[in-house]
Amino acid sequence: MNGTIRVGNLFGIPFYVAKSWFFVLALVSWSYGSGLAAQFPPSSPLPLLLGLVTALLLFASVLAHELGHSFVALRQGIGVKSITLFLFGGLASLEKESETPAEAFNVAIAGPLVSLVLFGTVTAINATIHLPAPFAAILGVLAYVNLSLALFNLIPGLPLDGGNILKALVWKITGNPYKGVVFASRAGQFVGWIAIASGLIPLLVSGSFANFWNLLIGLFLLQNAGRSAQSATVQEKFQGLTAADAVTKNSPIVVESTSIRDFADELIISGSNWRKFLVIDNGGLLVGAISASDLNKFPKYHWQEKFVKDLMQPIDTAVLHSSQSLLDAVTTLEQQQKSALPVIEENGVLLGILEKAAILPLLQQKTQVNPA
Repeated sequence: MNGTIRVGNLFGIPFYVAKSWFFVLALVSWSYGSGLAAQFPPSSPLPLLLGLVTALLLFASVLAHELGHSFVALRQGIGVKSITLFLFGGLASLEKESETPAEAFNVAIAGPLVSLVLFGTVTAINATIHLPAPFAAILGVLAYVNLSLALFNLIPGLPLDGGNILKALVWKITGNPYKGVVFASRAGQFVGWIAIASGLIPLLVSGSFANFWNLLIGLFLLQNAGRSAQSATVQEKFQGLTAADAVTKNSPIVVESTSIRDFADELIISGSNWRKFLVIDNGGLLVGAISASDLNKFPKYHWQEKFVKDLMQPIDTAVLHSSQSLLDAVTTLEQQQKSALPVIEENGVLLGILEKAAILPLLQQKTQVNPA
């Protein structure tokens, strides 16, 4: 992952930290260490050490928050690709969205609930156990941070947890998950503008940097909420479309029992621009592929007695299923770094090829037929 360092695995989930995290770790360690310095001799290293411990506990709280999301997602059968700590907190990257609004709500609310539980637990410990002043101060900071983490994330706007909760509620009401994302994204942008204004106005009016952090958070919300809205708009266009809908008409297909001569003649007569063909058996099942350049492997005087099956190569790519959603098909194309992939029906019969270049015209056609 760009700009991040892999630390290890947590419960089988890859764990990363952004490079900016080390700056924040040092800043928080120094800040809290300085606050504790008055309680120790001038030359004591304990304030800085306790500051580091405090910083690590704060980041552990963020990590616990993200693990809350992750564990609920795992219980729904959703894989967690990674957890990353960065400048503004943490992010659990899930392999896919929840299948129902209720499940999406449960994933979203899990993080804030973990933070609230930690707040209550730490507060209770601090109230019932008489600890030395420095340790009591650390627990007080830890309780405050967990409460702030829960409340901040409950702000109703993407990409915050409150935005995902709002998305789930709108999804439940409208029955459309994409409308939920767009609505919550707009709310996130609104909150982002408010945060930017609260940081920018004092800076312009009085030159005060007191709310500069609000400005950074606002920019973060504005950027990510916009991306969520754009992503939802694109995904909605894919809704209801399958790989079968994008199969190229007159796909380059040849039967394995075709002679090389007939295959070559067909290429010349038809003036085909295809350089690679999918090979099927007499039952229509995909068995391999052949390139026009493969014809050079046999002398022309052998073409009549040789067949396509003699030259075909095994399929070396993923195969799409006709009922597979078009969005999943596009994801597979990207992962395979291919411009086209074969599409087969449920019984294994080859339907044709799906070209990346054919997807955009199909989406444009759908938009014209069903305007938003």
